[in-house]
Amino acid sequence: MTDNGLLRDSDFLVLGGTGKTGRRVVERLRERGLTVRVASRSAEGGRQRFVWEEEETWGPALAGVGAVYLVPPGELTSPESASAVRAFAARAVAAGVRRVVLLSAREEEAVIDGERAVRESGVAEWTVLRPSWFAQNFSEDFFLPEILAGEVRLSTGDGQEPFIDVEDIADVAVAVLTEDGHAGQTYELSGPRLLTFGEVVAEIARATGREIHYTALDDERFTAELTRAGMEPRFVEVLRRLFAVIRNGRNAHLSDGVQRVLGREPRDIAGYIEATAASGAWAQPAA
Repeated sequence: MTDNGLLRDSDFLVLGGTGKTGRRVVERLRERGLTVRVASRSAEGGRQRFVWEEEETWGPALAGVGAVYLVPPGELTSPESASAVRAFAARAVAAGVRRVVLLSAREEEAVIDGERAVRESGVAEWTVLRPSWFAQNFSEDFFLPEILAGEVRLSTGDGQEPFIDVEDIADVAVAVLTEDGHAGQTYELSGPRLLTFGEVVAEIARATGREIHYTALDDERFTAELTRAGMEPRFVEVLRRLFAVIRNGRNAHLSDGVQRVLGREPRDIAGYIEATAASGAWAQPAA
C-alpha cells in the first residue's frame, strides 16, 4: 500500500474496469484492501456508471478519488480521444485527484497528443504506460473467432512483436498506482521475446493439438475482407495502420518497463498459451 496518506485514504477509480487490463487492476487493488470504483457504462453489480460521451457521469465518478487508472476512449491516436482525455484530466485535477496512470500504446508519435493531455493537466503525479500488443488478444475477443475457426488472416506479414501478458500490465499499473517513485515516468512494456503473428498461431496450434493456420494478406486484400465483413471504415483504417506498423518492423524491439517497475522479467507468452490451451478456451467448436 502506498505511504502517501492522500491516496491511502482515497478511492481508486479504474476506467475500463471490466476490460482486459482494468478488471485485473481492480482485482489486485482489492486484494490490497483498497477501495476501488469500477467504472463502466452500466452501474450494475455495484459499478460506477461512467460514459465518455456523457460528461455528467464524470463528476460522480471522480468525487473523493485520489488516483485514476485512465483507459482512454477508443484509439488514443484519434483527435476525439485526445480531446476527451484532456477534458477528463482537467476535471480530475479540479476534483482533487493526485495521481493519474494513463494506458497508452507504443506508437509514440501517434499517441503523443493524448499523452500530452495528461502531462499538461496539472495533476500532481502522472505516469504513462506504453504496452506492446496483448497476448490475451488471442483469447479475449479480437483474434479469438479466427483461432476457433482455424485460420488467422492478417496483414502483419513477417513483422515481429514482443507480445506482453496482460497480467504484467496489471501488475505494473497497480505498482505505479499505489507506490511512490513513478511520477513523471513513461514506461514501455513488452514481453521477453520477439515473435511473428504466424509463430504465435503455430504455438497455439501445438498447444491445442488443432490445425490452426496463419495466412498473410497484403494490405489491399486485408482491407477489402474487413470491408466486406461489414466493419466500419474508421476501424478498418485503425487496424490497417496498426498492422502496417508491425509489418514494417517498427515494433520489433524489446522494452524494459516491466523490469524497471517490478524488478523481474516479464512473463513469456508460452506460459499464457499453455494455460489458455489447458482452460479449453481454444477448443474445437462443437459441430
